[in-house]
Amino acid sequence: MPLKLSLKPGEKFVLNGAVVQNGDRRTTLVLQNKASVLREKDIMQPEDAATPARRIYFPMMMMYLDDGGATRYYDEFAQRLTEFMGVIRNPEILAECVAISKHAMAREYYKALMLCRKLIEYEDERLGNVASSLPAGGEPG
Repeated sequence: MPLKLSLKPGEKFVLNGAVVQNGDRRTTLVLQNKASVLREKDIMQPEDAATPARRIYFPMMMMYLDDGGATRYYDEFAQRLTEFMGVIRNPEILAECVAISKHAMAREYYKALMLCRKLIEYEDERLGNVASSLPAGGEPG
């Protein structure tokens, strides 16, 4: 089944490991065969993997982008996912973690990667709630 990409002017994406940038106009590309494609907004730099959920996302992203070298990133992914699951109590998020692991073992890296985004959203919500519950001005509440 073809994959249709609608790209904004100047938008970058990775196609089978190559960084490609769209020109100055909106463009639609249709990929006719299987390829590893990741949009600029879904690409994480190593220095951005600074939270537990992002430390799961980053090796999964690398496994997706480098299918041939996925085993190099698997141990890091498995360790980070195990750590994350050890501190999470939310049954829905734990179920997402199990689904991510199953997709990773089946080499369905894109599906796993998209589920990793849910972990990041969950984490951001929790971290945002903590920050917003602190009293302003740094005085104890």
